[in-house]
Amino acid sequence: MPNALANLLSQPLLMRIRRNHGLEHATIHMLSAKYPRTPIAGRADANGFLILGRLPTDAIAESTEEAAARLRAGEVHLAIHPNCGTNFLTAAVLAGLACFATLLGGRTDRARDRLERLPLAILATVLALIIAQPIGFAAQRHVTTSGEIGSLRIRDIQQLRKGRTTVHRVHTQG
Repeated sequence: MPNALANLLSQPLLMRIRRNHGLEHATIHMLSAKYPRTPIAGRADANGFLILGRLPTDAIAESTEEAAARLRAGEVHLAIHPNCGTNFLTAAVLAGLACFATLLGGRTDRARDRLERLPLAILATVLALIIAQPIGFAAQRHVTTSGEIGSLRIRDIQQLRKGRTTVHRVHTQG
């Protein structure tokens, strides 16, 4: 990783967001194992993270503590999640660029020329989606999350809303 990017990512605010993001993912892994058929989502920021899903507060607390302990024990792979927005963004950008690049050039003012390029655009988009997965995981690992949570601790957990989708706020410190 270039030094400028490494320096930027190690800034206190960004490092805190990356650690919270890693802890959020690890918590979702724990919750998904305990509640396999429950849709769960999250969103991290500098102060902690949100967990969305019909889950009891005590399960969130237990899973967050377990996730933190496992990350500290070296299970940094838990900071990476296949349903992370980083993966979706990577796939969308690469697919869009692939499609755009294949339709660019030539006599694009003719509808027939664009139509003839459609199979190539579809193929390029599919290939972009295939390579997006490992690139998205690498982006999580090196840019958007951190499995090394250091002194990060759970300060408190609040249930913000209950109903069809329960929302919990996990506040962190350290």
